[in-house]
Amino acid sequence: MSIHMGENILEVNNLSHSFHRSGKDNIRAVNDVSFNIKYNEIFGLAGESGSGKSTVARCIMNIIRPSTGRIMYDGINITDKKEIKSHKKKLQCERQIIFQDSTSSLNRHMKVADIIAEPLRINNIFGSGKEERHYVIEMLEEAGLNESYADRKPYELSGGERQRVAIARAFGMKPKLLIADEPFASLDAGIQMQMVELFLHLKNEHDCAILFIAHDLLMIRFLCDKVAVMNDGKIVECGNTAEIFNAPSHPYTKKLIDAIPIPEVAEK
Repeated sequence: MSIHMGENILEVNNLSHSFHRSGKDNIRAVNDVSFNIKYNEIFGLAGESGSGKSTVARCIMNIIRPSTGRIMYDGINITDKKEIKSHKKKLQCERQIIFQDSTSSLNRHMKVADIIAEPLRINNIFGSGKEERHYVIEMLEEAGLNESYADRKPYELSGGERQRVAIARAFGMKPKLLIADEPFASLDAGIQMQMVELFLHLKNEHDCAILFIAHDLLMIRFLCDKVAVMNDGKIVECGNTAEIFNAPSHPYTKKLIDAIPIPEVAEK
């Protein structure tokens, strides 16, 4: 059991962000968004494409500097440049992100072992190559791939295998917060369910909080403890996943839930 039980690892307060377009009106991608994620919790951020989910993720990872609002990570104000600078190594190690498109996020010229090891090397995690190699293989196996994948390159792998490599790389840093931005979107339904099981296993093994971003509410229903539903840059509903699925209060949430395909059950 986590010693942080009940505490928040992430607090997003009144977050807004607009993208500037030269000669045109700004686009308000995120509008006054607030939510908290507890240690060792899987929090879903749901909504259709263009609802602002990925912009929220990029603000949390400091890829984008938000227009207004405050984000606290483990007591650090990560919307303050000075605090980011003074906690640089902690933030690099403890926050990881998995993107939707593993093809563009993995260097096609590097071997899988080097892809997984790269962030470990940057942060001087291991003292020897042998120790590093052993750990890389361990992470591959946790992600459902065997040692033979270590010396392959991304273009030799299927989409599902590449995404497992991206997951192994992210979990290899033993993050306290993992952001998964539509990580299963390009995979077929059978592989998606394998990935859900993998995420649950890794979360339990590594005591990691996860922000899981998806337009597919079925994945969120299986995976997440809580869910926030975004529409047009705003959170329209937020709460316990089971409660929201059983009794959604907002018309947009109802629309998304009604659109979930019901799996066909074979006749006996």
